[in-house]
This record gives sequence, structure tokens and C-alpha cells, in this order.
Amino acid sequence: MWNETPQEKAFSSLREKSLREAPLNPALVEAVQENSIGEDLGFQPGDKLLSINGNQPRDLIDYKYLIADELLKLEILDENEKIHTIEIEKNVDDDLGLIFTEVLFDGLKQCNNHCSFCFIDQQPDGHRSTLYLKDDDYRMSFLYGSYLTLTNLQQKDWERIEQQRLSPLFVSVHSTNSNLRAQLLKNKRAGVIMKQIEWFSERKLQLHAQIVVCPGLNDSDNLEKTLNDLFIYAQGDWPTVLSAAVVPVGLTRFRPSNDGLKPVDKMCARKVIEIVEKLQNSYQSSIGKRFAWLSDEWYLLSHQALPSKQEYEDFPQEENGVGSIRSFLESMEQATSKLPKRISRKKNSSWVVGKLVEKALSPIAERMNQIEGLTLNLFGLKSPYWGKENVVTGLLTGEDIITGLINKEIGEELLLPSVMLKHGEPTFLDDMTVETVEKALHTKIRIIYSPNDFVKALINN
Repeated sequence: MWNETPQEKAFSSLREKSLREAPLNPALVEAVQENSIGEDLGFQPGDKLLSINGNQPRDLIDYKYLIADELLKLEILDENEKIHTIEIEKNVDDDLGLIFTEVLFDGLKQCNNHCSFCFIDQQPDGHRSTLYLKDDDYRMSFLYGSYLTLTNLQQKDWERIEQQRLSPLFVSVHSTNSNLRAQLLKNKRAGVIMKQIEWFSERKLQLHAQIVVCPGLNDSDNLEKTLNDLFIYAQGDWPTVLSAAVVPVGLTRFRPSNDGLKPVDKMCARKVIEIVEKLQNSYQSSIGKRFAWLSDEWYLLSHQALPSKQEYEDFPQEENGVGSIRSFLESMEQATSKLPKRISRKKNSSWVVGKLVEKALSPIAERMNQIEGLTLNLFGLKSPYWGKENVVTGLLTGEDIITGLINKEIGEELLLPSVMLKHGEPTFLDDMTVETVEKALHTKIRIIYSPNDFVKALINN
């Protein structure tokens, strides 16, 4: 039952009609937290939040800003198309306890570039639509750390970034050379990246940068110049560019044959490591931080050891693959620090990872196999689906798992890292389900969410 403001209970038919027919994209409530203000007010899943103090929230960011007031006037449209107006008084920091179906109420801003190396364009047709969405939305960058190019921002977007202090953002730079960046993104508007970074600097807003290295295009001297240009904005009491991640281009068999791109090989990886590590030493001498970071793939592709945990400092770009494997190994070290000498019932299980990380993770399997009664088979699989010999675990598909294990001795259970699956659903990147893989391999699959989960799955009977 809605706890409505008495004078607002009766809306004129004209008012109700105008609100219902307006081109709104209201915030749709998916769930209401227990013992929250929203529950006390009577919010239900399916309700639509139309406005807060007369302002319609465009996304979760607006919502958070708008509810940070003591006095709120809320307009809600329920599932029966009835409008309710609620006035409440609360503490400034109190949340309403509402969970929405989407974080962007007015839709995702998609990319207007045509990068040859875009992974979205290197997929086969016919799969779920979400796999083909090219996110280039500054709000997703602020909320979740996804990368954007800044090429599709309108004046109102720049004004909002400044007004709401949406910082730090994560920006795909690739090159600070105007012509080269425009060439890489296939967008004439892409060449003003240094002016855009200066805009951030003038307003004391911050960003993290990313460089996707395409051999023969933005590597070697171009890479060094780009990092040095970005480093100019990494100095002072309030640096604009907080970090720069260097990642290798990922190419699949579905890309056009005439795209002019080359895959990263062992020699290229070693050259890039040499360039970046030299610059890291220079930057650290200057500001006390390494600033530029190499994603884990460079070390794995070059067959070199990963840096130590200390060398990643505070892991500024772990979500971008910079130190993620080192962090996982550290977590696994803790999870396996106190293992039993034996288990009560013999168990034979298998663990699937991407071929690229097999060598780095093999000591974990060896450690588990020291437990009496336990046999753990580690399978590092390549990806025929993507046409890649060396692939990270998260890109393995259901087809890859079946192809790689169809004639192998798996044991009683197959352990699959959750990173392979669509969030919240038992579906791989090729839309194959976990159940389909189980039936094809005639084995039980257990999804693993953490190092502790991994250990429990093996030692508990």
C-alpha cells in the first residue's frame, strides 16, 4: 500500500494522461531491499520511478545525485498505470533501497568508431544481441570502469561530466598522434585526444588510459611517444592521467582478411616489455610510481615470469588484465596455505583454463595433487572457435571445451571458472549452455567462483 501525500492522491485525468503518454524512459524497479525506506514507502518490483523532486533520472548516477537530499518528492507509476506522489524526509546519506533492472534508464551510448581491431566486430553472426553492443558510454566508464574513446560525446555530455565530477573515467587512447589515432579508430574526430586530456586537466578531473598495441602501427617509437605524452599529465599534486595500461590486440578468425592487422608474437611481446619496463623505471624515478603497466598477456606470450605482487603497486588496472593473474595466484596461495594431507574418499577431477595461462597455473594443480587420494587434471585449452592457439580462460566457449576434452579422461567432475559464463546465466560466449557441455562430455560440471570455492570443491566429499 502506497503511503501517499494526501494532497497529491487525486490527480486530474489530464495530468495522468500527459505523464503516461510522454516519451519517458523511467527507472524500472527490479527489487526492493528489506527494511529499506523504499519498502516502507510501498515500492514493488515493476514500479517505475518517474521523477525525483521534479527531475527525471537518466541513469543510476542521476538517481544517486537526486536522492542525496533530505526532502524528496517522488513520482511513481505502478504496474496498473496509476501515478503516485510521495513526499519524504530522510538523512542525506540514506539510500532508498531500490534496485533497478538497468543502470542506464535512457539507453546505452554506442560507439561511432570503426576500429579494425574491435573485438565486437570479430565475432560470428547469430548470437545473443548483447554480444554485439559497442559500449562507448562515459557513464558505464564511471560506474564500472569500461573504456570509452570520447569521440561521441556531445556538449551536454562534457558539461555533465564537469558538473557531476564524473571522475575518474577510463579512456582508450591507443595513440596520442592525431593522424594515427584517427587512422586506428577510422574516425576523423578521434585526433583531438590531447586537447580532450587537457580539458580534463583544466577541470582537475582524472582518467585511466589504455593502449591496445597493434604491431606495425602503434608499437615501437609510437608506443613510447604515447606513454611519454600521457606521462606529462601524470605529474604534480593532482595528476590527470592516473595510469596507462598497455594491452595486446586480440584477433580472431572471423576478422576480415585484409584488415592490415598482425597478431602479437613472442618477439613483439618481448620488445614491448622492454620498452615499457624501461619507461617504468624512468617514471618511478620521477614520481615514485611506475605509471605505465603491461597486461599479463605480454609476459605469458613472451614466456617470461609475471612481475611480483609489489611491482603492481596498488593494481590500478587489474580489471584490464594488469596483474589479474598475479592477484589470482596470490589469492590461491592463501586458499591453499592449509591443505589436508589426505581426503577420506578418492576423487578424480579436472580443471579447465585457457592455454595462455596453463603454465602459470600448473603449480596450483601440482600442489593439489600432493593431497593423498586426490587427482586433479589440468587442461589448458586452445580455442578453435576463435582460431586462437593461446587464449585466456574467459574466452573459452562451450564448443572449445567439448572439442578439447571429448576424448580425454575427465574424472567424476569438471571444474569451470565462472569467468567463462554470461553473468548470472549458465551460458558460454557461443550461446552453448553448461547443460549441453555436460551431456556431450558425459560428466558433471561445477562452476568455480573463487579460489576458496576451488579448494572446497576438491577436498570436500
